[in-house]
Amino acid sequence: VNSQPFMRWRDRFLFCAEAIYKAQAETGEIKGHYLNTTAGTYEEMIKRAVFARELGVPIIMHDYLTGGFTANTSLAHYCRNNGLL
Repeated sequence: VNSQPFMRWRDRFLFCAEAIYKAQAETGEIKGHYLNTTAGTYEEMIKRAVFARELGVPIIMHDYLTGGFTANTSLAHYCRNNGLL
């Protein structure tokens, strides 16, 4: 959920995006991965969602029990307005 010293969230997002695009190129099929945007603050969560969108990934996830219902609703509005699922 958080950004561990041995695997920072940006590095993890980049690695997953590269793997998605490689698999799509090899198979011709649409692929995806739920990038976890759950974070300790709303601002950090949105920062992760923005980065995921910039990478062009189609879908993200958020643990609403950890992040909170209000943060989940705000993230849902952001995703709806920015083409993320």
